[in-house]
Amino acid sequence: MPGPHTTTPAQSEPSSDPGAVPRRRWWRTNAARAGCVAAVPGLGLLEPRLGGVMLIVALVVLWRRNPWPKAAKAVATVAAAGLLAAIVPDSPGQAARDTAAEAKADGKTRPHGATTAPPTTGSPEATMPPVSDYRGQNLEEAHGKAGKDGFVVKSHDASEKDKFIRGRAPWTVCFQETGRLGARPVLDFGVVPKGAPCPKEDGAPIPWPTMPELVWKTWQTARAEVIALGVRADHVEARKTYRNDTLPDEGKYDDWRVCAHDPAEGGKVQGDSRVTLYLSSTDNGCPAPDRATGTAIDLPDRDDDGDPDYRDPFPGDRNRTTAFPDGVPHLGDSNGSSSSGGSSGGSHGHGRSVCPRTRWC
Repeated sequence: MPGPHTTTPAQSEPSSDPGAVPRRRWWRTNAARAGCVAAVPGLGLLEPRLGGVMLIVALVVLWRRNPWPKAAKAVATVAAAGLLAAIVPDSPGQAARDTAAEAKADGKTRPHGATTAPPTTGSPEATMPPVSDYRGQNLEEAHGKAGKDGFVVKSHDASEKDKFIRGRAPWTVCFQETGRLGARPVLDFGVVPKGAPCPKEDGAPIPWPTMPELVWKTWQTARAEVIALGVRADHVEARKTYRNDTLPDEGKYDDWRVCAHDPAEGGKVQGDSRVTLYLSSTDNGCPAPDRATGTAIDLPDRDDDGDPDYRDPFPGDRNRTTAFPDGVPHLGDSNGSSSSGGSSGGSHGHGRSVCPRTRWC
C-alpha cells in the first residue's frame, strides 16, 4: 500500500550567475574619476568658485573607496589642484602689486597705462611682444586677443573699490600695463563695470554723472537730458505730480512741465539707474515747495467727484463727471441716466446706487 504522497517544492533558480562580478556604480569608475579631475579647470575658467566646488568633488571621488594606490591618488590630487591654480585669476590688487614690485626691481617706476619699451638684449626670453591698445574694449575680447599675442593676461578693478573680477563679459578695459612674470610677458588690464566711465587714473573713483536741475522743463527736454547722461530710455518714467490728476496718453504730455524728479539735483546717475519725472500741465503749475513734492497733494475739486476742477465739465455737480457726463448710473433708473442739476448723490427713481459709500455717488 503506497504511503502518503508529499510534494517537494521546486527550488527557484538563482537570479544571477554566482560567478558574475557585481556591477560598480558609475561614479566609482576610472572614467568618472578622470572626468572629475578634467572638469576642475573647465569650470574654474567659467567661475573660480565652481572650480573650487568641482575640486572638492574630485577629491571625494579620488579618495573614497578607490582601489588606486596612494601614490596615484596623490598625483591626481596635485594635478587637479595645480590645474585650478593655473587658471584662477589673481586676487584683487595682486596684479598691481606684482607690477610695482617688478618696477622697483628694475630701478624704475612706470605710470598706470604706460607700456614698457622692449629690452635691448637679444635674448628670446627677454623679448616683449607688440602691445595693442585694448582700452575701451570688452574684457572678454581683450583677454582673448592678448592671450593669442603671447601675454599672460591679468585684470583688476580700476576703481577705488578694487572689486573682485567675476566673469569677463560685464567689464570694460580702461587701463593696460605690461610687466613680467619671470621670463613671461604679462599684460595687466584695469577695468570698470560695463557702461561706467573710466576714472581719471587707475584706482580713482568712477566719475558717475550727477542729476541736473530739471524743474519746469518740459517732459521732452528733461527726458533728453537724462538719456544724455547714459540712462536707458526705458528707465525714464513719467508720473503725475498731483494725486488726483491723470496723466494723458503717451505723446500728449510732451509740453507738460517737470515739478520734481528722482534722483534729485546732484544725485549720482549710474548706468542702470531709473529716473522718475513728476509732471504737471502748465495751467496747474507746480505745488509750492513748502507744501509737498511728488504725488502728496491734490488739485482743487469742489464737488469731490475725483475730477479736478480744471478738467471737470461739471465742477459743481458731483453726480456728473468726465466719465459719466449724463450722470452716474443707478440701479432702478429707467433710462440709466440721472436727474439733472447739482445732485450730491443718492438713489434715483427710488433705486439703489451702484456704488454705495464711495465718493462717486
